[in-house]
Amino acid sequence: MLDTLVDAGPRIAAGLVTLVVLYAVGRLLGAVVRRRWCRLDRPSFANVMSRVVRLLFGLLGVLAAATIVFPTVKPVNVLSSLGFFSIAIGFAFRDILENLLAGILLLFRAPFRMGDEVDVEGTRGTVVEVNLRETVVRTYEGRRVLIPNATVYKNQLVVQTGYDAVRTEGVVGIAYECDVEQARRVALEALHRTDAVLDTPPPSVLVGELGASTVDLHLFFWSAPQQRQVLLARDAALSAVKRGLDDAGIEMPADIVVLQGTPSLKAALRDDEAEATQAGSVRPRQTTRPAQGSASRPT
Repeated sequence: MLDTLVDAGPRIAAGLVTLVVLYAVGRLLGAVVRRRWCRLDRPSFANVMSRVVRLLFGLLGVLAAATIVFPTVKPVNVLSSLGFFSIAIGFAFRDILENLLAGILLLFRAPFRMGDEVDVEGTRGTVVEVNLRETVVRTYEGRRVLIPNATVYKNQLVVQTGYDAVRTEGVVGIAYECDVEQARRVALEALHRTDAVLDTPPPSVLVGELGASTVDLHLFFWSAPQQRQVLLARDAALSAVKRGLDDAGIEMPADIVVLQGTPSLKAALRDDEAEATQAGSVRPRQTTRPAQGSASRPT
């Protein structure tokens, strides 16, 4: 055994050197890949690709070292054996492999970037990280949510910050007696004076509906795509429109409620001794009769 170990000493040393060299090359290339993609403002892609490069070179180093130390071992035979086990591993870790593949596809396609605000199956927030298993989202309420990459890849994905501007809508009701064109002009001037509202595309005011109590004017305006900016723009726009309509003397009435003059309403207004029914009619209030035998008798 000692003679065999001495004879195998050079091969073991050569295998260890090969393993160390390939591992070092993998680390170096991983750092280069990471630095290059970080310059392109893709930190998640850089982290994942750097890790993949290190793993590939590490696996290559192990196969090369095993071939050097054990000359009878052929890489082709090792890979064929791994192919059999990979089928079993694939069935056992199907969900993990699915998320891994989906994560790689998301990183290559790049439908969103770090810092984008997204909506995935009702989860809304800012993308913090995309790794090989999940997409990390920080919700607007400050919660950290881990969404599997397969869910992000297969379902509908809304990227709110995908473009430079988003449109917001608002509704303002005016009285039927008011001049619609004047109200439209006042609302447009108020929207143009609002700093948070973008001039391009320009805002617009359209009559959306003739309601029971008001003529509803629909306000359409554009703002920055971030959720906070959208909320601030909506607040500023509606406040400016209300001030403009108030200054112009344009009434914004409340809902008009019509009361039907049923007999029960009339009886209630007159305070009659009557009892109202659910159908709106009235009936005489029943009086309690004394029980039989309870009347007083003369002594």
